[in-house]
Amino acid sequence: MNDEIITEVRAIKDAIGAKFNYDLRALFEDIKRGEAELEAKGVHLIPPPPNPAKLPNE
Repeated sequence: MNDEIITEVRAIKDAIGAKFNYDLRALFEDIKRGEAELEAKGVHLIPPPPNPAKLPNE
């Protein structure tokens, strides 16, 4: 199956992976750095729910 959306998503995923040399720790640190920059600018970030498995499935 050749779906253009899936192909595009995979290409983006691969580009992000390559940018961080497929190092999840480096990717996570970049995400946290970006969150800190947003918070410094006054953006309020909403934390994830404490236990998403118990949320209603709607």
